[in-house]
Amino acid sequence: MVKDVVVLRYGHRHVRDYRVTSHCCLVARAFGADKIEIIGEKDENIQKTLDEMNSQWGKGAQLEFFENWRPRIKFYKDKGYTIIHLTMYGLPIQETEQELLKKEKILVIIGSQKVEKDVYQGVDYNISVTLQPHSEIAALAITLDRLFQGKELSKKFAGANISVEPVPRGKKVNKNQKTKF
Repeated sequence: MVKDVVVLRYGHRHVRDYRVTSHCCLVARAFGADKIEIIGEKDENIQKTLDEMNSQWGKGAQLEFFENWRPRIKFYKDKGYTIIHLTMYGLPIQETEQELLKKEKILVIIGSQKVEKDVYQGVDYNISVTLQPHSEIAALAITLDRLFQGKELSKKFAGANISVEPVPRGKKVNKNQKTKF
């Protein structure tokens, strides 16, 4: 059963990728990842966004920046993580899902810039959510949902100052109610 998921964003270029990388971080956090690592330029705005989410909406994934992907992948391989790379060229997730659900620790790699051949060859699985061009944000959300079998959709985040109360119309936000989950 999957217990620990780290998302590695392969390559971040400050000006070009800010919005997409921010959204990848928000999806990783909301969908249950424990940590996000960004390879590339350190971006204080992304760090600030995630810190604000964790402060207001409850403690979620932590973020770190690194310059080189190779030592990070080796680090996780040495710690016994199964390494998957999300790519439209990989095996369909529906064909590998049952194998992945048996793994306890998974590193999910999502690209930004062109991914080097060594990544494709060095991972345990190249996984696709569709064989058509699509967004890494969508691929990450679908993959995390499959790995956590939908349980992340009702996850409670400890220390939340803000929470949403589901309503059929409009919106209802509860403020200043710290949760103790």
